Amino acid sequence: MADRSFLDWPFLDDGHRRLGRELDDWCAANVAHAHSEDVDGECRALVRALGDAGWLRYCVPTAYGGMHDTLDIRSLALIRETLARHSGLADFAFAMQGLGSGTISLFGTEAQKRAYLPDVAAGRKIAAFALTEPASGSDVASMETTATRTGDGYRVDGAKTYISNGGIADYYVLFARTGEAPGAKGVSAFIVDADTPGLAVTERIAVIAPHPLATLTFTGMALPETALLGESGRGFAAAMATLDIFRTTVGAAALGFARRALDEATARARVRKLGAGTLADNAVTQAKLAEMVLDVDTSALLIYRAGWLRDVRGERNTREAALAKLHATDSAQQVIDKAVQMFGGLGVTVGTPVEALYREVRALRIYEGASEVQKVVIARQHLAQSVP
Repeated sequence: MADRSFLDWPFLDDGHRRLGRELDDWCAANVAHAHSEDVDGECRALVRALGDAGWLRYCVPTAYGGMHDTLDIRSLALIRETLARHSGLADFAFAMQGLGSGTISLFGTEAQKRAYLPDVAAGRKIAAFALTEPASGSDVASMETTATRTGDGYRVDGAKTYISNGGIADYYVLFARTGEAPGAKGVSAFIVDADTPGLAVTERIAVIAPHPLATLTFTGMALPETALLGESGRGFAAAMATLDIFRTTVGAAALGFARRALDEATARARVRKLGAGTLADNAVTQAKLAEMVLDVDTSALLIYRAGWLRDVRGERNTREAALAKLHATDSAQQVIDKAVQMFGGLGVTVGTPVEALYREVRALRIYEGASEVQKVVIARQHLAQSVP
């Protein structure tokens, strides 16, 4: 059984402790680590199951069927950590419901919130967040997709790629250039239903840890005024505010993968024969396990501190969220690599848990702000705070 002692840390309250235990038990009974070949169908089923069980209520505010008045980062992180430990695809399904609705929760009109958030919480609508483009990944301000004003709305032209839930989403939160100013200040956000004429899924993208991913193209797509999400020209700020909330939870997902790898490696070390003893009796193995434990606990401390700072203190946590994501995703890669090494040939055999974890964890160092970007954020925050 995975370590639950962190639930007693002061960063968490009794509600989080209950959530962690109940979700862990639910996952053990309802979530499989191995996945079918029908990834689209499995994701749809996972969204429905998470909605039916009430876990998606943590993705939206109370007024729209949610659990808390505002989004609670510690709950989101705890859910992602727990789901990731059991199933990377279950974590993905939950995470995208949150990320794909977060901008609506933060900046939507009352009508927009009521039209989308209750269905997200119930698992009736699958959400997506369409930000990345073929020519702009981390450099979001350089996006080329345009939303041109017309007499009664907007005309959208361009493309988005590597869009999670692309092809199965019921709607997309789309970011496009509206031109109020150059760079980041000329971007707006929109809500786009998946059946809107002019929107096409032009490519399904296969990646090493399978999940629904696609390229979307927009050709003369007409949107009404009511599709605008938040203020015109403030889309970049809305995107960053959304990512500020969910960046910590990416680290939490990595932590879940690392915990699973540590559990698998520990169990393997106890039974794998080595001479007259087992791997667990070997000093080299013990050193590796110690390093893995250190990385797991350090990541957990950074993650739940970042959430606590935002949830309890009400403070902006850009620096702390960047630290949490950077360390948790980078160190999870190392923890899982050590686990694979302990398994030897079995560790790279398709179908074993550590082999799947090795593929699952890699993307987390890229999406929602690559590790290199997090270093820039941390350094800038540090320099700004250390001005004499």
